[in-house]
Order: sequence, then structure tokens, then C-alpha cells
Amino acid sequence: MGYHDPRGHPRLRTAIAHHLARYRRISVHPDHVQIVSGTAQALALLAQVLHQDGIDTIALEDPGSLGVRQHLHHARLHTPPLGVDEHGARTQDLAATGAPAVLLTPAHQFPTGTVLSGPRRRHLLTWARQGGLVIEDDYDAEHRYDRAPVPALHSLLPDQVCYTGSISKLLAPALRLGWILAPARHRNRLTEAKRFSDLGSPVLLQLVLAHLMENGALERHLRTLRARHRKRRDTLIRALATHLPHAHVHGAAAGLHLTLTFSTPLDDTALARAALARGVRTHPLSWHRQRPGPPGLVLGYAAATGIPEAVAALGRALAHTQST
Repeated sequence: MGYHDPRGHPRLRTAIAHHLARYRRISVHPDHVQIVSGTAQALALLAQVLHQDGIDTIALEDPGSLGVRQHLHHARLHTPPLGVDEHGARTQDLAATGAPAVLLTPAHQFPTGTVLSGPRRRHLLTWARQGGLVIEDDYDAEHRYDRAPVPALHSLLPDQVCYTGSISKLLAPALRLGWILAPARHRNRLTEAKRFSDLGSPVLLQLVLAHLMENGALERHLRTLRARHRKRRDTLIRALATHLPHAHVHGAAAGLHLTLTFSTPLDDTALARAALARGVRTHPLSWHRQRPGPPGLVLGYAAATGIPEAVAALGRALAHTQST
């Protein structure tokens, strides 16, 4: 219970290395795993290291996570937008952003749910081999229903890809546990930044997570989650077809949320407010955009109850918004 290695307890680092090898095809030595307090701290520590290298710009998917953008802005980083379409991030436009680094959610793009296509993955890796740094947020990689997982980018080019993951979507965000696999040139400075940040993540929680990984409990829990979330997703899709039949649904094959877009002009922020007034919390898609785009909503279903009733209320909110 004393101060420990700021990289994390070796038992957890070993368990994570085995977990990533099994589920994400990543071969990594436990000594190269850095334990952090979730993806938020991962970004904060990386920002410190990148500033030391003279990097103050990271391209971000657009639409992309508002929370990630806020964290990077807080860390004094510029975030030029990189467009997203049905094939994932438009990596062919990376050079035009002028950014030396890019942050992507290639396995399940937030919020659209697309997977980075093969041609674009190859283009991205070519760009990285020429000196670009890729920060891979392996968002929702474990939660798959209708498609096989794609290999992590880190497994293909570890010297140019910084991989981040966490247990926020597996167990609970409040546990504040995640990990970074950084290129060799960044590891020591990343560990130093972690040490001066908090002297290391709480050891007791690390040992509990290591135990769950080692004895198979986490894997059994994940199987239970997949079955439960698939049912909730299917219920949500059926309800949307009934109450919002003209909305376009994106990202159903994986993850813990669906994204809706609308062909007709409307204020999605006003729609989200109208839904909240009826007891339904959503994210307007415009929150996650840096540039204008089609209106929409992001609907999480992992912890949702009363889904048909909630979607019926959302349909009433849409009718109210369109009539005002």
C-alpha cells in the first residue's frame, strides 16, 4: 500500500497485455503499458509530452467527441477538423489540415458508428510512416453485435500509433482506470508526466481489475453485456421505426449508442431541449461538430430503461420542434 511504480502495478499491466493480445491482436510487453485514470488523463499526459516535442495541433474527426475536443483545448492544443463519412475519417485530407498528429476512433467512430475502411487505414499508415503520429482511441471496440472486430491500428504500426483504452464502457467510468501504449520515444516522458500528476493510479482498484481479468470474470461479464445491449439496441431500433420513421439511423452494428440524422432542416439543440422536457436525455449532434452539418441526435441505450416510452416521447418532441 505504499507508493508504487507510476506506470501501474505490474500485475495489472501484465493482465492488460494479455487482454489486448487476445481481443485486439496487440503484442505488447507489460513494461510498455502505462496505467492512467481513464482516457481523459491519457489525453492530458499526452498533451504535455507533445508540447515538449513542439506539437500544438491534433486533427480531430468531425463530427467527433465534444468531450475529447474540450480536453484538448484545455491542454492548449488546436484541433482542426477532419471530415467523416460512411467510410470513416477522411484520412486523405490529413495533409490539408497541417496537423502533425491526429486522434481517431477507428474501430467505432464516435458519434457516427462507422469503421475506418481498409483503403483509408492504409492511407493513414502511409501518412504515419512519413512522420505523422496517430492517437488511437479504441472507443467501444469490445461492444460488437453484427460484425467482427477490426485489428487495432497499434498492432500494425506501434512506433507511430499511441493507443488508449479504458474500462469505462466495460465496468464503470467512475473507476477511472485506463491505459496507454505509447511509441518508445514517448514512454519515459509519459511515465514522468504521470508521476508528477498523481504518483500513480490507486493500487487497490488496479489489483481488483487484474483479478477480474485473470480469472475470466471480465470476459464473462462482457458476454453478458453484449447480450443485454443487443436486446436494448434492437428495442430502440424498432421503436425508432415506429415513432421516428423518417430519421436515418447510424452505428447500429456496434457500440452503446445510435446516431440519428434528419433530412429536413431543424434545430437539433431545440429538439434535445424538447426531449429533455419530456424526460428523455439526448445529445444534439451539432454539439459534436466543428463545422455545419445535418442535424441529428446521439442516443445512448446501455443504461436505458423504458425505451419504447422514451422514443414515443422523443417523437412527440420532434413534432413539437417542427411545428414551432
